[in-house]
Amino acid sequence: MKVFIAAIAASVFAFGANAMAAEKPPIVLVHGAFENAQVWGYVSAKLQKDGYKVVTVDLPGRPGNPAAPDKVSLDLYRDVVVKALGTSKRPAVVVGHSFGGIVISAAAEKAPKKIKTLVYLAAYLPHNGDSLVSMAEQDHDAKIGPHLQIQKDKGIASIEYSARADLFGNGGSEGLRKAIPDEILDEPLAPLATPVKLTEAKFGKVDKAYIHTAIDQVISPSYQAQMVASTPVRVEYTLQTGHTPFLTDPDGVASDIEKAAK
Repeated sequence: MKVFIAAIAASVFAFGANAMAAEKPPIVLVHGAFENAQVWGYVSAKLQKDGYKVVTVDLPGRPGNPAAPDKVSLDLYRDVVVKALGTSKRPAVVVGHSFGGIVISAAAEKAPKKIKTLVYLAAYLPHNGDSLVSMAEQDHDAKIGPHLQIQKDKGIASIEYSARADLFGNGGSEGLRKAIPDEILDEPLAPLATPVKLTEAKFGKVDKAYIHTAIDQVISPSYQAQMVASTPVRVEYTLQTGHTPFLTDPDGVASDIEKAAK
């Protein structure tokens, strides 16, 4: 009898745990410019360990989702994210890093009912008509501008190699700083200059959270604060990191995403 009761108790406990996991919203992770989905590896593993279903998106125009630069557009990026949202029956928490903030905003405009919360991680939080180019021009404290290299003939943008460690690896270990320059990718140019189309009736109604990065060299802390002041969010968190917190503080990123997801 004791064995039977113990078996029932174990089954009830397992059912309860599975039910709790089922209640958690799916999470979609969208990388930024000069990156691919691999940047989310540590964060994704932590979220999955904590019971979340996670989808990482590779935007077109990079090794995980090849496309010629002239075939890539902001609309295509948006549609890839919306397609990822379609893999779940429940509204998702959608996280965008850096330029990914513009992409997830466009996705929210097209499919607002599929999104529970937009989480901006060291990301651009745009208004209607903004683009990465127009927003970067307003960020007077960012350090990336002089190191951005535009190759119009190839339709790509790149980051000066010698500046990559300081821009993307500040606050990280020496090993990360040595490794990160070779991980930075060329980025299709057209989406960076394309204005995003947003309305208050759709994008404006979607719940939003922002994760600030306190020593960021790419999107400055002052500009992050300016964006949030201009487009209020439900909740804010701050990580003491540079622009790649998924590498320098993945546990902190996962924790803040989970808090925003509740």
